[in-house]
Amino acid sequence: MDAILIQILNGLDKGSAYALIALGLTLIFGTLGVVNFAHGALFMIGAFCAVTLQKLLTLSVTTIDPERTDFLGNPLKVQTPYVENWFGPEVGGTIVDWAVPLAILLAIPVMLLVGFVMERGLIKHFYKRPHADQILVTFGLAIVLQEIVKYFYGANPIPTPAPDAFRGSLDIGVWLGFDPYAIIYPYWRLVYFFFAGVIIAAVFAFLQFTTFGMVVRAGMADRETVGLLGIDIDRRFTLMFGLAAVVAGLAGVMYTPILSPNYHMGMDFLVLSFVVVVVGGMGSLPGAVLAGFLLGILQSFASMNEVKSLLPGIDQIIIYLVAIVILLTRPRGLMGRRGVMEE
Repeated sequence: MDAILIQILNGLDKGSAYALIALGLTLIFGTLGVVNFAHGALFMIGAFCAVTLQKLLTLSVTTIDPERTDFLGNPLKVQTPYVENWFGPEVGGTIVDWAVPLAILLAIPVMLLVGFVMERGLIKHFYKRPHADQILVTFGLAIVLQEIVKYFYGANPIPTPAPDAFRGSLDIGVWLGFDPYAIIYPYWRLVYFFFAGVIIAAVFAFLQFTTFGMVVRAGMADRETVGLLGIDIDRRFTLMFGLAAVVAGLAGVMYTPILSPNYHMGMDFLVLSFVVVVVGGMGSLPGAVLAGFLLGILQSFASMNEVKSLLPGIDQIIIYLVAIVILLTRPRGLMGRRGVMEE
């Protein structure tokens, strides 16, 4: 039983990343009708926002520590981060330690800017083009972005640790009535799951309860009618592209302690997230979230040693097998709308 619960937790953790990326993909497709293969690159850029802030906060100056000496008895020269010099060892050390959560403040404006530049500079020219053209141009953009990141940050993964307060593990088994240490789970993975839940709830609340969101939902259902009412729906959809970029970026920021950022991480998540979108139903926001968590849990169970001993390699293909079965039985996906990509 404890092994099953651990796999469910692993699935929810992985499914959180799938759901966040798929949510942004669906926002873009549902509003602009664009199949954005550069969306995984936005996830990667968000992750490297955390890397960048960590590097900036750990920039150091050489100082002399009179209380410490070298083997000759001379005062020892030490590297001290600038923030510790400016704010003191305690406050400065806390700022450095919390670099990943603080990177959210950097990622939001950066991702908004990147999203607006992408949409206004390139993607708007492909609104009325075939989906194949959209895929080719955004896939090419993704490759360009990842090569830029590779040039500046290198090809190797860059460890980006979580704050000290969340580096341990939590004994969840005791809460659920199991023996102590029966179910141990890392704090940060739980943090990521709850963070994803907050972001998803915030996006749905924004679309459901704000005037802006209601206009966007109306535009997703019938763009021409909304335009005839004198509403600049194109401008609102551009803002939604920026929002989708922020969602992907924040997903990347908070995932860095789980997976050390590297230049191809966006492409790794992109393919699986597109499968999630298709399974959930093109243009369906609830479907994208539901499929993200379901496929994450299925992939987690498929990665168990007992399962892999019976079906070697099943963990690598389970998502695609499920996608095939669902699309054969429900061609529009779990919650897809009639007429979406059916022409």
